[in-house]
Amino acid sequence: MPAMLDGEREQLWERARADGWIPEPEALRLLEAAGVPVVRHGFARSLEEAQAAARRIGFPVVAKVVSPAILHKSDVGGVETAVADPAGLSAAWTRLSRLEGFTGALIAERLAGLELIFGAKIDAQFGPVILFGLGGTAVEIYRDVVTRLAPLRERDVASMVCCLRGARLLTGFRGCAAVSLPKLTAALLAFSRLVMEIAERIEAIDLNPVFCTAERCVVADARILPAPIP
Repeated sequence: MPAMLDGEREQLWERARADGWIPEPEALRLLEAAGVPVVRHGFARSLEEAQAAARRIGFPVVAKVVSPAILHKSDVGGVETAVADPAGLSAAWTRLSRLEGFTGALIAERLAGLELIFGAKIDAQFGPVILFGLGGTAVEIYRDVVTRLAPLRERDVASMVCCLRGARLLTGFRGCAAVSLPKLTAALLAFSRLVMEIAERIEAIDLNPVFCTAERCVVADARILPAPIP
């Protein structure tokens, strides 16, 4: 996917400041341009485009609704996680297109691994704050997250990992492979640099889930909330 040009990025910020959360396809492009690894994906405005994206990525794929009216996609049936073939994608497209505010669908590779969360917010007193922890749909139940002031350094990432109650899940537990700490560290540091770069433009960032394995660390879902218009 081509990098986002400066002029295109400026237009994106202006639209988002008026409309709310940045659409996920554009949020993923911002992350990718900053060196944050993201899921292989394509944005489709038609079933034909969705089928082409799925063929390029390879089945099975995930299909997610893109709509300015829907923030929590899973809560409204806006995520199809196991689309196995073109017929399944056609059926998924029909279901997603009936959801409120539908503008298209994000077609992405299906990932597996340990689900983590990266986040950021701008504290009125301390400035950019980075959040990291165990992610997925149960993140608000377990609340196993830690925070550090940005910018992060390698030792900050190591400290954040050690401070998680579930840290053993990252280093290998009961037959589960350890995740790649170098890949995780690189992803968090790239995310921290992006947060510092755009700190004056954002209110919050939520990357959940971020899938981590022994081979890679990849953002699967991205939400970016611009700072309000003064």
